[in-house]
Amino acid sequence: MLRQASRLLGRTTTLRGCRAFSSEVPATASEDSTFIESWKKVIPIIEPPKTPSSFMAPRPQTPTSIPTKLTVNFVLPYASELSKAEVDMVIIPATSGQMGVLPGHVPTIAELKPGILSVHEENDVKKYFLSSGFAYIHANSVADIIAIEAVPLDHIDPSLVQKGLAEYTQQLSSATTDLEKAEAQIGVDVHSALNAALTG
Repeated sequence: MLRQASRLLGRTTTLRGCRAFSSEVPATASEDSTFIESWKKVIPIIEPPKTPSSFMAPRPQTPTSIPTKLTVNFVLPYASELSKAEVDMVIIPATSGQMGVLPGHVPTIAELKPGILSVHEENDVKKYFLSSGFAYIHANSVADIIAIEAVPLDHIDPSLVQKGLAEYTQQLSSATTDLEKAEAQIGVDVHSALNAALTG
C-alpha cells in the first residue's frame, strides 16, 4: 500500500497543469482563456460568468529583501487598536503556544487563545489581554490580528480577576449539566489566563 501511495504521489507531481503551491501563484490576476473560449463557442451571446478570482485584488508582491519593520493591523469588532503600525516584533498567544513574529516571518494563520499580545517598538512594549481570535501573517511582513475582545493590561483590576476566578471555580465544582460545566470552564480558563498575565 505504501508503494502504491509513493507511485501515485510521484505521478501527480509530474502531471501537467498541476495546481501550484501558494508561493508560486502569480501576484497578478490571471484569466482562464481556455474556459472563456469554450464558453463563447457554446453560448456566444452571454458573457462568461465571473469567478471568485475576478473579484479578488492581486496578491501583494513578496519583497526580495526582509524589511526592517513589521506592519501590524490589530482590530476588534468595535474598534481598530493599531492600523498600519510599524513595529519591531509582536508576540501573540497562539493555541500552539506563544509565537514571536518578526519582519520576514513565514506566512501563517494562527488561532489565538486567552493571553497576552505584546507589541514591541524599540524600548516601548504595549501589552493587551486577548480573549480569542486569529492572526494572519503575510509574506510581505504584514500581520493582521483580529481579536474578539482585548483590553490593555494596565486597565485590568487584579482583585476583580481573583474574585471572578473564585466564582467560576465554585460554579465548575457545583455544575450539574454539560452546559453549566462548559460555561464555568470557559470562565475558569479566561480568569486563569488573566491571573497568569497579571502575575507573570
